[in-house]
Amino acid sequence: MTQALRLGIAGLGTVGASVVRMVARRAEAISATAGRPVVVTAVAARDRARDRGLDLAGVAWFDDPVALARSAEVDCVVELIGGAEGKARETVEAALAAGKHVVTANKALLARHGPGLARAAEAAKVALAFEASAAGGIPVVKALREALTGNRISRVYGILNGTCNYILSRMELEGLTFEACLKDAQALGYAEADPTFDVEGFDTAHKLAILTSLAFGTELDAEGVSVEGISAITPLDLRMADELGYRIKLLGVAEATAAGIEQRVHPTMVPKSSAIAQVMGVTNAVTIDTDALRELTLIGPGAGGEATASAVVADIADVAAGRVPPAFGRPVAGLTPPARAEMQRHEGGYYIRLTVHDRPGVAAGVATKMAEREISLESILQHRSESAAARDRHGRSGLPVPLVLITYAATEAAIRASLDAMAADGLLSEPPQLIRIERE
Repeated sequence: MTQALRLGIAGLGTVGASVVRMVARRAEAISATAGRPVVVTAVAARDRARDRGLDLAGVAWFDDPVALARSAEVDCVVELIGGAEGKARETVEAALAAGKHVVTANKALLARHGPGLARAAEAAKVALAFEASAAGGIPVVKALREALTGNRISRVYGILNGTCNYILSRMELEGLTFEACLKDAQALGYAEADPTFDVEGFDTAHKLAILTSLAFGTELDAEGVSVEGISAITPLDLRMADELGYRIKLLGVAEATAAGIEQRVHPTMVPKSSAIAQVMGVTNAVTIDTDALRELTLIGPGAGGEATASAVVADIADVAAGRVPPAFGRPVAGLTPPARAEMQRHEGGYYIRLTVHDRPGVAAGVATKMAEREISLESILQHRSESAAARDRHGRSGLPVPLVLITYAATEAAIRASLDAMAADGLLSEPPQLIRIERE
């Protein structure tokens, strides 16, 4: 094919503008790779007057991205609007119905409607490409869908949200509170005015659901992801992690177990010696465990205009070259129903920070409650504050103090039951902090 692939860019925010610039800047290289030119022929955005630093002379402008998707002057629609519903969904559905290829960075749309959109793409014999949806500029979608076909994957896990990684990195390195780091992240543009979607783990959950389907050949199951955020993490937890040889990261983890596929997002203690523990700031990382390669870790920028545009343009080049693989690595009809492994059946090590009354018998009571559920303790650490120690020397006890437990492998159900029993017996003065430990 020598006829140019005509692009319609729906959404001209930071990423959309970066895609337009990159297509122009790398036009010769893209054409050489794809075997034909790629040109932007149409764009859609709400504000025509905004100065985006782009030369859009000769490019058709649409106020309605759905009209762009139906335009006869467009072969491939690049959806960069965002959101699971509204114009983003309408635009993609209109493009597929019109027999046009779709490239998108929209993880929310895919997490909610991915299977239906993939079926529509298959029926129309067009591409539904979404490299930028899972880890920004990191080419993990192509790695899972194409490069690792000869491998049996047992686990995929990673840092999939730069906002959370930035906050946890600052908290660890500077001893700051979550609130202080979040405020800085918002000032720097790393966090939204309403940061809930990021810091409570929902963004990571959407990305993880996509990676799980690709890794295990299962139907996309975003509702099956167990989600916890980072807002309850304290500087004390980070100091204790450091003392114990760990770092705390918000991880998305998908793992094949005897009970089914675990999908979980939560703060996690990872050994400092692991590759993923070295990833700081807004950087993302994905580790894939396989039978042949053992461990493959991909590290890079997970957000930002240029990084995301890099992944989008890679998809565009594939479309231009005629590479149209099934969206999730195999036809939708070949994806297996998800066998959910319930979180209560998860088994692993745990960091548990209890706040207990500093009085005789409390530590023994805690150990007893653990033993009753057959939970073995690797270590117990107690850090008494200076004020508590001073009062003890004067004969006054009973002050709340932190008691940290590190367990050997145990089930989530057993851990939760033991904590409930401690609370029922009045051993705890505050709700406990529980952080799972991820093995290397």
